[in-house]
Amino acid sequence: MPLPPGEAPQVNTLGMVFVRIPAGSFRMGTAASTEELQALYPQAEARRLQDLADERPAHAVRITRAFYLGSSEVTVGQFRAFLERSGHVPESVADGTGGYGWNPAYNPATTARGDAFEGRDPRYSWRNPGFAQGDDHPVVNVTWNDAQALAQWLSRTEGRRYRLPTEAEWEYACRAGQHGAEPPPAALQGQANVFDRDAAAHWPRWAGQAFPFHDGQAFTAPVGSFAPNAFGLHDMLGNVWEWTADWHADDYYTRSPVDDPKGPADGEVKVRRGGSWHTWPLYARCGFRNWNTPETRYTLVGIRLVLEVP
Repeated sequence: MPLPPGEAPQVNTLGMVFVRIPAGSFRMGTAASTEELQALYPQAEARRLQDLADERPAHAVRITRAFYLGSSEVTVGQFRAFLERSGHVPESVADGTGGYGWNPAYNPATTARGDAFEGRDPRYSWRNPGFAQGDDHPVVNVTWNDAQALAQWLSRTEGRRYRLPTEAEWEYACRAGQHGAEPPPAALQGQANVFDRDAAAHWPRWAGQAFPFHDGQAFTAPVGSFAPNAFGLHDMLGNVWEWTADWHADDYYTRSPVDDPKGPADGEVKVRRGGSWHTWPLYARCGFRNWNTPETRYTLVGIRLVLEVP
């Protein structure tokens, strides 16, 4: 489902590039059985394969209106410009608790998670996730509330409506007209920054879960480093997780409307999608759902915005 010819991208005052996503229909969720997923992801533990009920049933969804979606995730430089112009104080700074960070000196033997992430700690924030980032890298350690503040400020400043994508819009854009069987993990080589052999060097405990290739990135990569999908969107899988607008409910797909679903009316956690540089093959899929509380900030989570079509 390629974009119509002549659809010029939109560029906003922060330099964010947005591409037009046409209206259309797709099958949302995962149609593959547990046995089919086990064959595709043999390194995945059985308990992880059985914990995917919220991806089912696969169901018909219709996106009735075109929208613009960021061609890439919001960058460190763009987020900095937003803070400087708006006066917004990120939640990791405002509440004094900081964010998460990668600390290679952190002793994995003494941590419950068994890795080198630590937090929350005031040393860590969007400025410092513990690993090097340039202005062209995706911003991390940003909360759902920070993403809302960015969208609302842009809307006020530019007189156009910005927001987070709904979960359905996000998955529709990720699939970009591709349906059917799940692609094998090796198909993401050159397409996504995920937990590959470069990242696994820092987490030898999880090396058996790594993608079977080198993507050249152990942490975040500059946005747009990997090939775009058929809609012209970079990093829909990998690099950083992306907040969506929706509350999460395990059973939502059993009652989701066909037209423009917007998730449950309320809840406790917001859906994030797409996986990150630390994501294993089972989870780097357009249909996989994850979630966090709106105040969560983490080294793996960032932002991609929608600009509504007038």
